Amino acid sequence: MSQTRQQILQRLKERGRMTVAQLAEELGLTPVTVHYHLNVLQRQGLVDAQLERRGVGRPRLVFFLREEALSQFPQGYHRLAARLLNELKTRMPEEEIHRLFIAIAREIAVEHGERVRACRTLEEKLEALVTLLGEEGFLARWEQLGNELRLHQYNCPYNYVVHHHPEVCDLDRALISLTLEADVERARCILSGDIHCTFIIKPQTAQPFLELSSGTGG
Repeated sequence: MSQTRQQILQRLKERGRMTVAQLAEELGLTPVTVHYHLNVLQRQGLVDAQLERRGVGRPRLVFFLREEALSQFPQGYHRLAARLLNELKTRMPEEEIHRLFIAIAREIAVEHGERVRACRTLEEKLEALVTLLGEEGFLARWEQLGNELRLHQYNCPYNYVVHHHPEVCDLDRALISLTLEADVERARCILSGDIHCTFIIKPQTAQPFLELSSGTGG
């Protein structure tokens, strides 16, 4: 994102609602330039506008941040999650924590997975799953090598937490297994130094994932 658009987002975050004239004055830019960058931010879904009436006279157009813009600012959620897991480990046995991750995966699968389960073939389900994983912050692709289906994840939205708590890797493996209703084997893992995580997808023949032992390695 350009420095100017980042400055506009920062000003709106600090002030709440601002007009083009106010932004132009504070940033030392022309109103035309500010309006151009606001249009870009609106198309990106980060900024919205609304007519505001203040007393007599014509209403003015004010701009404000959409909720989606909050991701553009520094976040501390990963540190909070790591601290919560540290606390959980002092209060719960390892198996209970593992079951908690499976329950979270099951909730996500139920919430978003209907469109995946509506697909007829495993290949169609994988295509829908890639979209679902994208909504959860993963950059994923799938491919077929011979008779084998593989799903690759090129990033991990839980990267900070995973490095402190490797068992979090159970979450995405469980989500894939539950959503596809298939057995999933992790063949590669970013945490182990690989450039991406790779999962081998197989028609489900084993016992439910909830009863599988935890682990991050392939």
